[in-house]
Amino acid sequence: MSRLKIQNARLIDARGERFGELYASQGKISLQPVPFDLEIDAQGLVLMPALIDLHCHLRDPGLTYKEDIESGMRAALKGGYGTLCAMANTKPVLSTPEMVEKNLEKAKNLRLCGLIQAAAAGLELKDETPTDWAALSKATKLLSNDGQTIFSDEFMRELLLASAKYGFLLSTHCQPERKTIARDLALLKETRGNLHIGHISHRESLAQIRAAKREGLRFSCEVTPHHLFGWGSDYRVNPPLREKADVDALIQGIKDGVIDCLSTDHAPHSPEDKQKGLAGISNIEHALPIFLEVFGQNGIPLTALSEMASRRPAELLGLRKGLLQEGYDADLTLIDPDSPGVIRANDMISRSHNTPFDGKAIRGKVLYTIVEGEIRYDARN
Repeated sequence: MSRLKIQNARLIDARGERFGELYASQGKISLQPVPFDLEIDAQGLVLMPALIDLHCHLRDPGLTYKEDIESGMRAALKGGYGTLCAMANTKPVLSTPEMVEKNLEKAKNLRLCGLIQAAAAGLELKDETPTDWAALSKATKLLSNDGQTIFSDEFMRELLLASAKYGFLLSTHCQPERKTIARDLALLKETRGNLHIGHISHRESLAQIRAAKREGLRFSCEVTPHHLFGWGSDYRVNPPLREKADVDALIQGIKDGVIDCLSTDHAPHSPEDKQKGLAGISNIEHALPIFLEVFGQNGIPLTALSEMASRRPAELLGLRKGLLQEGYDADLTLIDPDSPGVIRANDMISRSHNTPFDGKAIRGKVLYTIVEGEIRYDARN
């Protein structure tokens, strides 16, 4: 296992910023000098905790012509991500502890990103027959029917109660968005479950969430790069790209601390599948530069980005990650936050290149991504 020293770095996390050095030894962060084998001179660039994606699709098993665990993780490392939460809408749907554990074993053997493999809350992602929530909660921290909406009020009520009983996080897919969010928040008042609202996109959704949080309701929500970066487009994603007024409201929600997390909803598809009308965008390797562009344009500090993309997701998942803190996992990314760039679909290393943003200007470049104290991505190679 590598032992690293990173010096002359702007050390930024959710708690603040300082200039100095950091060590990684035995897979953990040390803020005190320890023996090292490799030294990286950051030359004044930004060292942050690696990002944690609460919501992505790796298409493994069964749909690997779109993406698989390895290709998705290599794309994620290029984007500064150290941990991925992969949704269960694969083929077959991941609905048993054995299926979850098989993917976890694949990821472990690859030694790329950490993996939290979500399990389906209902058989075949339907809200008719529940999966074994008690057994699944021993294999994963995350349950979701993402890709499908839970329409049954009773199924959702029981699922929220189970999330509190067994301690898993329930990530939702809300379509129609505002109606489903209103229903879920009403049920949350009864159950006090562990609710995470996926990919919000509409200013009215944000208003509902803001009001519920003011009432003291405890839950979390996320926003994606494409819902902050694009508007007025008919490019097919779920939920759809909205209008400029929605984007402005979401950005204000970030400034106000109403939105908890930044997630990608990386959803790779083949060109043929996109032509058939399937919804989704391949964006995990561009997410951080898009966030840097949006945050920079709106005067939002990097500490807030690190809070939303690293610390808060780690907290929701119960991980000892997401801060540059002594003894935390040495999952790190070194970035040049002001490097100008352009999204080039043909340069993507994801197996799928489906994006409406080809040719769009962005900022920031990931130079290294370090996971468990090991360099897993080096932009020079």
